Amino acid sequence: MSKQNRSRFPSLALGALVIVGLLVAAVTVGIKLFGTPFDTKQVDHSPPPVLLDLRDLSDYHAAQAQFEVTIDQEDDVQWLPSVIAGERVQFVAIGTVDAIVDFKTLPASAIVQSEDRTSVVITLPAPTLSDPLIDHDLSHVMNRDRGLFNRIGGFFSDNPTSETALYEEAEKKMAEAAAATDLLQRAKDNTTSMLYTIFRTLGIDKVDVRFEPAVSG
Repeated sequence: MSKQNRSRFPSLALGALVIVGLLVAAVTVGIKLFGTPFDTKQVDHSPPPVLLDLRDLSDYHAAQAQFEVTIDQEDDVQWLPSVIAGERVQFVAIGTVDAIVDFKTLPASAIVQSEDRTSVVITLPAPTLSDPLIDHDLSHVMNRDRGLFNRIGGFFSDNPTSETALYEEAEKKMAEAAAATDLLQRAKDNTTSMLYTIFRTLGIDKVDVRFEPAVSG
């Protein structure tokens, strides 16, 4: 290499380093000012919530029971072992049942006040139990064992492990369990206490709350 070329090499290298330094500085300043050009930005294109209905609530939810129901179901195929055919599933459902007193159908005669306005008799319909409300976030399948034939058949089904029937069975058991508790009596006691407090604030000392007989289903 000639002396002239050797003397040019440090100059070119220095110039290249200066250019690279300027580019790095420019990019750094640009990022600080404008952000990186390939930043990911999430854009929400969801439409606003749609109001479907507004309702005035006239049911008094006087008491509530929470239940945990375990469903353990097995489909057993005769003459074949479970590893070949059949299915067993354990499902846990968490939900609530409310005891409700219906205020919306009360006639004017439901409240009878004494002439001296010191006492009142209130006649209410018997409390009823709501349909079970199952929490889908807490409810889950604990275990599911499926035989070989069931697994193969699942390939030809849109939803081979549907949990609809499990939820329906859990609701049925939950409703039966609620009916066996003192939930309805608690509803009567809580409703009586609530009305007693309200009418006492109105200056009425004697509050007699009565419930109509329950309608047998």
